[in-house]
Amino acid sequence: MCARSISIHLKLNSVAEFIGLIATQGKGRIGMTKQNTLTCLLALSFMAAHGQYALAQTARPSILQLDEVNLVNYSLDIGDVTKAATSSAITPAAIQPTFQKGTGIGDIVAVNGQAVKGTHIITYTRINSTPIVTPGQAIADVTRGTVIFHFVEIQGADGTAIGTITGQGFSRGEPPPGSSAAVTTSNAVITGGTGAFAGARGFLGTTNPQTSVPNRSASFVEDPAYRRVNGGGTARYIFTLYPYESPQIIAIAHADYSLVSAAKPTIAGETLIMIATGLGPTRPGVEVGQNFPSSLLAAVNSPIAVTVNGTAAPVLGAVGYPGSTDRYQVNFQVPSGLKGMAQVQVSAAWMTGPAWTINVQ
Repeated sequence: MCARSISIHLKLNSVAEFIGLIATQGKGRIGMTKQNTLTCLLALSFMAAHGQYALAQTARPSILQLDEVNLVNYSLDIGDVTKAATSSAITPAAIQPTFQKGTGIGDIVAVNGQAVKGTHIITYTRINSTPIVTPGQAIADVTRGTVIFHFVEIQGADGTAIGTITGQGFSRGEPPPGSSAAVTTSNAVITGGTGAFAGARGFLGTTNPQTSVPNRSASFVEDPAYRRVNGGGTARYIFTLYPYESPQIIAIAHADYSLVSAAKPTIAGETLIMIATGLGPTRPGVEVGQNFPSSLLAAVNSPIAVTVNGTAAPVLGAVGYPGSTDRYQVNFQVPSGLKGMAQVQVSAAWMTGPAWTINVQ
């Protein structure tokens, strides 16, 4: 009867899998004793009362603001390739207005204000298109600077690899329709990614920080080994990212694995257990389609953040749930000063999923 109710009433195989997983596993807790088994009736009543997971299936866009320093554009301004990257001194580029090719290199220092490491490589061909006939520039219906390709690799502040994002499009000119209000120029599409950003799509543009430093144009003669010594410009890129899969909360429970509900609310300061999907790769990694191991907890590789009514909640741990292929356990603490209905959201690599409602006493 329980299985039939899940199939007909909820029509969610993932919920059935989750119930079976909780009922059969006694592993995967982060610093806690062995869990109590959830009853089918309790799980069904909880899901029926909240109906939240069924409404949270579509990947949601997230905004990633990348701040960069030491950005230098190396212009292909020489014919003798043996002179490339031979001078440690600052060497200004011999700029030609149109058809010049080049490579830009910058250091990523923050994503959405969180300190990170990383590198942004761009390759470009200058076209300087304009609707007005201008000698030396390309006549076109739109105003653009270059045809540009973006290669972004992001690491945690400790150097842990998080993922890459690739994109291509145009620099300068009007941003695309539907872009973030923070984007002031450029029109490029996100073509994919790896790691936490595998399968991502979207678009990107640029804006300038209030304390911006102009990008520096260097000759191909200048050695990029001295880029940070010689210095460069600052930049702020805005990525509107549509992930292949958004983080999804499928249950929130107390330490004894009884579900948080109107009948059994949480309190400020309590440590809760979240079961979620879509949190991405782990350390150690697992082969595609293979279960997370039971012998060694697989920590989520990406930065994980939890908010409750917009307030940051301390995250105590995030792991792949042993025996599952895409279930994760996140232990977090309810912030102080909350009471009544509260919205919980989880993000992985700055990509945020839909809210889940809990009761705070």
